[in-house]
Amino acid sequence: MNVQDLSQIVCPDCRSGLAWNGRLSQGHLSRGTLTCERCSMRWPVAEGLPRLYREAQVRGTDRLMRVIYDGLPSLHDPMTFLLTPVLQATTEARLREGYLPRLELRSLRPRPDGQPLRLLEVGIGSGANLPLIERELPPGLDVELWGMDLSRGMLTECRKRITKKGHREVRLLMGDAHTLPFANHSFDRVFEIGGVGGYHNPRLALAEMARVARPGTPIVVVDEQLDPSRPHSLATRAAFRLLTFYTRDAHCPQELLPPQASDVLAEQITRFYYCLTFRMRDERPLTAVG
Repeated sequence: MNVQDLSQIVCPDCRSGLAWNGRLSQGHLSRGTLTCERCSMRWPVAEGLPRLYREAQVRGTDRLMRVIYDGLPSLHDPMTFLLTPVLQATTEARLREGYLPRLELRSLRPRPDGQPLRLLEVGIGSGANLPLIERELPPGLDVELWGMDLSRGMLTECRKRITKKGHREVRLLMGDAHTLPFANHSFDRVFEIGGVGGYHNPRLALAEMARVARPGTPIVVVDEQLDPSRPHSLATRAAFRLLTFYTRDAHCPQELLPPQASDVLAEQITRFYYCLTFRMRDERPLTAVG
C-alpha cells in the first residue's frame, strides 16, 4: 500500500481521514502509524500492513477463527484442495466457479470520472481467488484490488502467493469485517468467501459490506449451508457438522440483509455451500434539475 492509497481508507472509529507518520520503502508504507485527523486515534503499521481494528472488539468466534488461521496458515490451501472432494464430492475449482459469475467482472467498464475501479475481498485469506479474478477482468481496465483479513498469518500467505505467482498488486490490510476502514460507496465490487458464518455479528458485517459498496454493484457472500433440497446420509451430515464446528446454525443469512437490499439471489452452489448476491439501492437524495 502506498501513500496515495491513504485517500481510500478511513479511521474505523470515526471514518475520518488518516495521516501517515513513519518510514516508506520504495513509496510504500513500511513501519509507522496512521493517525486519525479527527479523533487522533493511532493505528500501527508493521511490515507494510496497516492494523485497522481494535483488539478489544475481536471476540467470540472471531477470536477463535483467527487463532486457527494464524496457527496453520500454510496448510489452509492444501487442506482445502484435498478435503473438498472428500467431503463434498466436488472440487475446489468447481466450488469457486460456482460463485465467480455473480461478481459480474466481465461487465466492468471504465469509470466516467477516470478513477480506477476498486474491488474489495473481505477475508481475503491466502488469496486463492486472485487468479480467478484476474482471469475475468477485461484487459486494459484500470482496477485496484483490495484485500482485508483479521489473520496476519493468512495475509502473509497471500503476500507469498502474489510474489510467487506474479499477481498484480493487491492493497492488503488487517481489519475487522464489523468495522470496515473504508468510506461509504468506495468499491465497485465487494465479496466475502467462506467467513461470514463465523462472525460474531453477521448482520453488522453484511451492513458494512453494503455500506462500502457503490449503489447497484453486486455484493457476493459465500459460506456453508447444507443443501436443503436433497437428502443427506449420516456420514454427510457428520462431515458438515465437522466443517461448521464454529456454529450450530450454518445457513444462508438472507434474513440479515439491510432493508435497502435489492435483487437478492440465494443459490446453493454445492452440497455444502450457498452463494448470496444482493445490491444496494441508491438512497441518496436526487438533485433537482431546471
